[in-house]
Amino acid sequence: MCSIMVVCVLYPRFELLAALREREAMLSEPLALAPEAGREQLVGEVSAPAEAFGVVRGMRVGEAMSRCLELRLVPPDPEGVRELWGAVLDRLEAVGAAVESDRAGAAFFEAAGLHGIHGGELGGVLDAVRRALGRRARLGAAPSRFAAHCAALQARPRRGRSRVIHEREACGFLAPLPVSLLRTRPELAALPEVLERLGLRTLGELAELPARAVAERFGHPGLLALDLARGRDTPLEPRRPPEPVSERIALPEAASGQQLERTLELLLARLLARSERRGRSLRALAVSARFVAGGTWRTVVTLRRASADPARIRLALAPRLVELPAPAESLGLEVEAFGPPAHDQERLLEERGAARRARLGEAVHQARQAAGADAALRILEVDPGSRIPERRALLAPFVEEP
Repeated sequence: MCSIMVVCVLYPRFELLAALREREAMLSEPLALAPEAGREQLVGEVSAPAEAFGVVRGMRVGEAMSRCLELRLVPPDPEGVRELWGAVLDRLEAVGAAVESDRAGAAFFEAAGLHGIHGGELGGVLDAVRRALGRRARLGAAPSRFAAHCAALQARPRRGRSRVIHEREACGFLAPLPVSLLRTRPELAALPEVLERLGLRTLGELAELPARAVAERFGHPGLLALDLARGRDTPLEPRRPPEPVSERIALPEAASGQQLERTLELLLARLLARSERRGRSLRALAVSARFVAGGTWRTVVTLRRASADPARIRLALAPRLVELPAPAESLGLEVEAFGPPAHDQERLLEERGAARRARLGEAVHQARQAAGADAALRILEVDPGSRIPERRALLAPFVEEP
């Protein structure tokens, strides 16, 4: 029985390339993605010349500019990144892969289920992926997600080669690698710096530590890092392909305030009228904008309760329009997640509750007319845990609703 092999498809600096588009030649200069509007002032992906000055992703803008005086900030393009990366994932799924992807630029899938489709071995699967994506993608295969990612970092895409690490080689392959690679997992972003301060430079040094000591010092993140260093990882969780339902409207240059709200209202009406909705409610939506001066903006709003009521959804989305940092040339609205079928059960329950309260009020009114004001009282809990029954509750007047 063959061991499970995880394939990693890696595009280094994907978000930066998506923001540059046709200006890819600028990668030879010190570049960094500017912070997204309304987010913490941290730079995004950086070019190789910027890394040479010590600028890394997640560094504060002021520190990055002080380390590299020639650093240029590129406006981020989250809409473009989503569109381009979605196309890459669609090509992988066309090959037959069940893909997991937490961020743009890196995707993972298990190769075992594809052997029968592509020649009966791992090499055939990698060749099929290479034909679907071209030579720019770096491919790595290993028994775990983290090891496959490390293998892809060492692949040479221009030569059409993929790095394959078998199960017996995994621990030896990971041992000399730096602990800074643990930053590829968001939950371990701060751990490598602490490990380096303690004198742990490589994954092999980390793997030699006893699990009990690591758990006592670092908790669950430390145990996860220990598993990664030893060649183990959590199971993949393949994504569920989205159902693209979106609308976009071009805006006049001076659109703001009430105009944006009216545009949002029109977008929502068009979205709810789409046949792809099939009568379902909406659980989460994304509001996006393309700026006149370049760049894009995107924010996701999750509703507290799935709904198809335009007024309720508009109340949740409208405050996000204030976050727009620059004049927009177009505004878009996209469904991120659907809810259950949109039956207006809540209004029905409200009507039935109102009718019940009306009947109860009429009964109380008739009882008081027949036996006086004290004929209808309500029980008010005062001290439910008391041993004396008289202290647990008392009678209070029943207040009729108007």
